[in-house]
Amino acid sequence: MFLSTPTSPEAAAFLEKERASSGFVMNLERAWAWRPDIAEGFIALRRQLMEATTLTSRELALLVCTTARTLGDSYCALAWGARLAEQADAAMAASVLSGADDKALAPRERALARWGAQVARDPNSTTADDVEALRTAGLSEREIFEATAFIGFRLAFSTVNDALGAQPDAQLVAAAPPGVRAAVTYGRKPAA
Repeated sequence: MFLSTPTSPEAAAFLEKERASSGFVMNLERAWAWRPDIAEGFIALRRQLMEATTLTSRELALLVCTTARTLGDSYCALAWGARLAEQADAAMAASVLSGADDKALAPRERALARWGAQVARDPNSTTADDVEALRTAGLSEREIFEATAFIGFRLAFSTVNDALGAQPDAQLVAAAPPGVRAAVTYGRKPAA
């Protein structure tokens, strides 16, 4: 990471809480420890969206993987690629992360993946026809809003992590299926 690890009492408490939760302190958490209040607020807002949506866990993981691939964000690609592999399978997750053919996706998933990539790449290029394609694939207008907000949250989170040089953790890499690791050929190299 390009910033030093903060040493304030608030930062230390935040990092200790994260260590207790996952067994180690993730590299990205060291950056967010500069403002634990912002990190916790962001996490709470994202959780609020995820808990009240009818989008499935698999669809949310698909959106993150598509967004991460489009941005070239290796950190989120590895973390959420492992989640998508659990929700679907490792081959499908690797396919999404590498941008390969999307025929393995259901029509609704394919529409979400295309939307995620388009919003991440150029949100000003979206059209009413793009939104209509989501409706046609079976998404409600509320789900379309929620998917878009979720992508926006992911863009903000990834931007902070990537701009400050957070590298994927060795533990995260080790936990990802081999196909997922092989598909993530972009972004920052994992920490040693």
